[in-house]
Amino acid sequence: MSNIKFKEIRNEHLPEVLEIYNYYVINTTATFHAHVLTIEEMRDLVIFDDTKYKSFVIEDDDKICGYVILTQHKKREAYDRTAEVTVYLKPDFKGKGIGSLAVKYIEDFARTKKIHVLIATICGDNFESIKLFERSGFTKCAHYKEVGHKFGQFLDLVAYHKIIS
Repeated sequence: MSNIKFKEIRNEHLPEVLEIYNYYVINTTATFHAHVLTIEEMRDLVIFDDTKYKSFVIEDDDKICGYVILTQHKKREAYDRTAEVTVYLKPDFKGKGIGSLAVKYIEDFARTKKIHVLIATICGDNFESIKLFERSGFTKCAHYKEVGHKFGQFLDLVAYHKIIS
């Protein structure tokens, strides 16, 4: 972990961000998408009209190694101070502390937007992600059994949250 920087995702970042995400679509249950996404679908996941929500590429020595998203939790006014957080890293960059830096970065950004609670929804068998959020001070607040179906198996979804303000 040499020189980690965060930059707001722009259209020019989309091909590399899409490559990272599609790796997880094809090879893991980390995402419940079951089809490879297009650039347009990826843009909808990471670029938002509302400036309260943003996504950032994570660079290590000026090379993209992942991205982090702060997005709307639900489209109802009472949820305006709650947001969802997601982190994806290239496989070679996992286990190096970059995920923890990304969670800290997005928490700090969320505070500037007056977000009160962050939620991470995680596949129940994604133990690496669960550990990342637990280490970052998130606590389990929900467990939905067998709500996803991918690779011929039913998958649980767990939710972790952290009050940040």
